[in-house]
Order: sequence, then C-alpha cells, then structure tokens
Amino acid sequence: MTTERVLDDRPLIPVRHLANKVPEVTAYFWIIKVLTTGMGETASDLLARTLGPIPAVALGGLALAASLALQLTRRRYVAWAYWTAVVMVSVFGTMAADVLHVGLGVPYVVSAPAFLVLLAAVFVLWYVSERTLSIHTIRTRRREAFYWAAVLATFALGTAAGDLTAADGLGYLGSVVLFAAGICVPALAHRFGGISAVTAFWTAYVITRPLGASLADWMALGRTRGALGLGLAPVTLAWTAAIIGFVGYLAVSQRDRRTPTTASA
Repeated sequence: MTTERVLDDRPLIPVRHLANKVPEVTAYFWIIKVLTTGMGETASDLLARTLGPIPAVALGGLALAASLALQLTRRRYVAWAYWTAVVMVSVFGTMAADVLHVGLGVPYVVSAPAFLVLLAAVFVLWYVSERTLSIHTIRTRRREAFYWAAVLATFALGTAAGDLTAADGLGYLGSVVLFAAGICVPALAHRFGGISAVTAFWTAYVITRPLGASLADWMALGRTRGALGLGLAPVTLAWTAAIIGFVGYLAVSQRDRRTPTTASA
C-alpha cells in the first residue's frame, strides 16, 4: 500500500481523544485516597457544626460542582485538579449520607444497601454504554461522567457502611481494623483467586472510604466515644496538609502518570 493510499484513507475530520483523565494506580494513589476520605469525613462534620447542616450542604454542593467543572475542562490528567475533585466528592458524599441519617432519620442499615444498589446501577449503565469499567480508558466525556458518578456513589456507600459498623458495637478503632483487613481481600483475590483487576480495584476503592473515615473519626472525636479526642479542626488541617504534600510531589515528579507497560484496571 502506498503512502498516498494511506493518507487518502484517513478521515477528513480527525477524531480527537482526551488523554486518560485519572492517575496511575500506585501506592501514592491509595495513600491519597485514604487521606481524602478521612479529611472529607472530618471536614464535613466541622462545616456542619460551624455553619449549620443546611448552609454546609449548600456550600459543599457548590464546591463540588465547581471542582468537577474544573476537572471536566481538563483534556488530560492534572494532579491538583483531579484530587481537588476527589476531596470535594468526599466532603459532599459524607454530607449526603449524613443528611439521610440525621436529617431524614433513615437508618444506616437501610441507606447502606440503598447506596450499594445505586452504585450497582451506575456500573450497569456504564458497562452497557461503554463495554468497560476500566479506569485506564477514561478518554471521553461520557466515560468521565460515569466515572465521577461511580466515585460519588462509592463515597456515600462507604460513609454509611463505616458509620453502620461503628454504631453496631465495633467502635471507630474496631472499624479501622475491620476495613484494614477487608481492603486486603480484593488484592489477594486478584493475585491468587483470579478475580479481574477491574473488580478488585472498585472493591478496594469502596473499602477505602470507611477505612479512612473510621480512622479520622477515631483520631478526631471525643474520648467518651472511644476516640482520641484530637478535635475535628486539627485532624482536618493535618490530613489536608498531608494531601497537599503528596499531590504536590506527584505534580512535580509525575510518578502517577501511566506508562505503556502498566496493566489495565
């Protein structure tokens, strides 16, 4: 086939694709993910106590919309924009679960399964539309919309699940131990049990939420509740500083960019 023939076969209007919009799944990814879940938990509680529940939810919703709009305008993965959106999803996801429980009186034993059904529905619609749930194929606006819908559902589900175990007698420290052990299960199942990388990833992703939230609550809440009593504001600021430090490092080092040899997930 001649060069002229190859050129003639090209589409008259070039097809433009986004670069992948999410980071590589490394140890840094999981560390920052756990930090954002804990920070979102304590920040949500702090805002609700300082501003009141309704203004806090309104402010959280506006901040979430702004951060997602900023993320969606990027044509490639940008560390600070991506993780800002994750932080705001964490804050608002916590608020959504708390509003159902505290504001509307819905028990966690009801809301947790409801959020699980919601997450399953997002995954079904995503797969039917795109035939993949891989986070390494987030290269279109539609796939990115499905991705963030799934992320928001995982945060709401994880919040309800973490609060459910804490309220059912395990306490915050017991919940930390439970979910720390639980997050190892999908990794081991993928390595030795044959489950797919996509299934293992999303299972672990859900578990990071109650793990980080339970750990942050154990650090921040009062001793009468079986916690360390460090306070919401200090824990929120400390975890925020840690997030900024890790994200700043990744922005400079680009250690979270995908390489051609990376396995799909």
